[in-house]
Amino acid sequence: MIRFGGEFVFYSFKGQDMVPGTFPISKGVARFASAPAALMLTSPAFAQVNELSSSQLLSTTPYAIAVGAVLFGTAATFLSLMQQRKSQRVAAEAREQLTDLSAELDEKENILNGMSEITVIWRDPSAAPSVVGPVRQVIENFVTNDMVLDFDRWLTAQSAIEVKFKLADLLAQGTEFEFGANGSAEQRFRVCGKLVAGSPVLRIARRIAEEETPYVLPSASKSQLDIETCSQLFEKLNHPAWVRDVRGKLVKVNQAYFELLGVPEENREGEVPELFDDAALLRLREVATSEGPHSVTEHHQQFGTLDVTKFKLANGTAGYAVQGLASNEEKNDPRASFLTAAINELRTPVAVFDGSAQLTHYNKSFADFWDLDTKWLDTHPNEKAILDRLRTEGQLPLEPDYKKWRSTHLSSYGLKKKREDMWHLPSGQVLNVIASPAPNARGVIYVYHNVTEKLALESRYNALIHVQDETLNALREAVAVFGTDGRLKLHNTQLSGVWKIPLNELNKQTHISDIVELCGKSLPEDGRDIWVDLKSFIIDISPERSNKTGRIARADGRLIDYAIVRLPDGQTLVTFVDVTENAAYERVLKERNEALETADKLKDAFVQNVSYEFRSPLTNIIGFADLLTSGEAGELNEKQKSYANYIRSSSATLGLLIDNILDLTTIDAGIAELNAEVLDVHKLVEKAAAGVVATLQVAQSDVPINLSINVANNLPTFVADGARIVQVLYNLLSNAVRFSEPGAKVSLDVVERAGRILFIVEDEGEGIPEDMISSIFDRFEGRAVAGRQRGAGLGLSIVKTFAHMHGGTVAIERREPKGTRVIVNMPAEQIAQGAAE
Repeated sequence: MIRFGGEFVFYSFKGQDMVPGTFPISKGVARFASAPAALMLTSPAFAQVNELSSSQLLSTTPYAIAVGAVLFGTAATFLSLMQQRKSQRVAAEAREQLTDLSAELDEKENILNGMSEITVIWRDPSAAPSVVGPVRQVIENFVTNDMVLDFDRWLTAQSAIEVKFKLADLLAQGTEFEFGANGSAEQRFRVCGKLVAGSPVLRIARRIAEEETPYVLPSASKSQLDIETCSQLFEKLNHPAWVRDVRGKLVKVNQAYFELLGVPEENREGEVPELFDDAALLRLREVATSEGPHSVTEHHQQFGTLDVTKFKLANGTAGYAVQGLASNEEKNDPRASFLTAAINELRTPVAVFDGSAQLTHYNKSFADFWDLDTKWLDTHPNEKAILDRLRTEGQLPLEPDYKKWRSTHLSSYGLKKKREDMWHLPSGQVLNVIASPAPNARGVIYVYHNVTEKLALESRYNALIHVQDETLNALREAVAVFGTDGRLKLHNTQLSGVWKIPLNELNKQTHISDIVELCGKSLPEDGRDIWVDLKSFIIDISPERSNKTGRIARADGRLIDYAIVRLPDGQTLVTFVDVTENAAYERVLKERNEALETADKLKDAFVQNVSYEFRSPLTNIIGFADLLTSGEAGELNEKQKSYANYIRSSSATLGLLIDNILDLTTIDAGIAELNAEVLDVHKLVEKAAAGVVATLQVAQSDVPINLSINVANNLPTFVADGARIVQVLYNLLSNAVRFSEPGAKVSLDVVERAGRILFIVEDEGEGIPEDMISSIFDRFEGRAVAGRQRGAGLGLSIVKTFAHMHGGTVAIERREPKGTRVIVNMPAEQIAQGAAE
């Protein structure tokens, strides 16, 4: 048999035992290949070696090589098949494993989606994070996965800022965090950021309504506790606990109290039953009349011996009972006292030392924070020993004179009131160490608040406020924000400049009434009156109040624009802008505009009057020219007829120019109207062509321009002003003729496209220069082209105006290699009446 390690396995007999052996495949193949040759050499046929001729030996060699090659190929094929099967088996196993992993991943993702929390995972820093969990159930119905990181949408402003800073530290430095955040809809969330397998993970969960906030141990003595604090604190105890008022009446008991008495949950809302009889209550009432805990033993008829610890409150008493303490040593164990039960519920590190500086109480947070062995702490070491050990491990502040620093710290024993110190640890953390007198003589309670994140947040907040102040001071406007109490909460330096108030008089305590008086002094003429009016609107607390804007004209000649804006939190934003210079510019521009409008009206009136005045002499000229050419005044020679024709042609051109001017004047005056009627397009085109021919003063058959007119059949009904359409076509054709060489082709095509009629005029002239196309439809833009005489610049302007009045458009473009194409696109029946803009 063959093994995949590249060796043959064979068996041989040694005596009566079969012994396995191996040898490399390469050697085996060589041996297999040479086996036939060896077999032949050892056969009887080859026994007589001396008798074998060389020719016979050479004739058998090819057969031996062929047999060896066959055996080698068989072995190689067998190995290839085995390796292929192995690859297929490995691939199948990989696919099965991938399927299992995918199913497991889907199952875990479904589990995450079913939990009442949201998980945000940053697998790739350059890609968007993945959001897993029921977002709409945890936050709000209107919040989607894309909105989870938009904290301003569903958190209060302060909580949103805090989450953003903490998340930035997590993504940048891997700083983990966990805290409670307030939602904008009065919810509470627990937000936790951690590194999981090197990837930042943010978890958001809704806090249940009964979840309490961490308790802070009283800083001075137990007598400073009140009923409300103890009521919340005793819910954490596993022993029956109660709180009484000054009259001895039960105010609050915990769940363990009900469980001890066997009161079912449905009956726990009414009157609370007493644990002790009247005699025991009388004895217990005499206890806890002084500060500090007091322990007594009561023998209960039902529950046996109860060790009761009582202490005095600021407005009552509190106590708890423990069943079955076996010895006085356990009764006197300080860790079984109320203080131990309280501090063990705190996440803040707490340690309590007695008058001899021996450790008597500590919580798990204290041991975890300083990384101290609880077995060693249970030996009640001296505080000095604890400090020396922490210094050796490099966890205390780096002080040049450690002994002096330690001596100052140990002076906390015998304090009458609490003392706070800031410890800057080598790890970069900052602790606010609060030392308070303990209930026992000269003892000390230490509370270690980690304020690192708080200081970092305050630093960033202060930086943000600084940027905000700099931004406000860089504004041109004067800005002031007044609170609901009428005091100035925010302002910039421009407020002092606009109202001439000393800057040192403005601060967060300045009331609006003070500003009224200050403005009365800085602007004695009307400053006080102005701010009295503003005050009545700024401090208006009506729920229906609205924003207000206006302009103030001060007695000193300054014009101030103001805006009063109501902010969502009830405060009021007021802005002031000095617009004196802008108002002066505005007044000058207004006067100039009025002068221009007046001049334009005079111009229109002048042009209209002059145009009408031109009509009378022009009519006489045209009439006498027609009389001369008709021969009624006598026969004229050829030269005289030529002169008379020139007079008629020039008079017709002048008449057309006057008509264009009158049309533009009526359009500008807004009195132009369209006389819409059903038109015959063929007749319109004939009238326009006849007008062009008449202007050229030659017979139609002798037109020096090859005028081609093509009107499509089956045109839709065309409703328009016939005179205006003829004028449009005439201006286009005459313009094309003017800029074409004699004999050049000028075409007019009329076609229908999508229910609209297109008038297309093409010529073979030099074309319109590129710099003229954008302004070719403007008035008085006629220019000479290719040596041709320039026009008045009104023809194409008239075309565009009349086309727009009919609801149509005009387009002009160059033809290749030369020439111009103008397309007038007109609606067939619908007309947009009115002058074009």
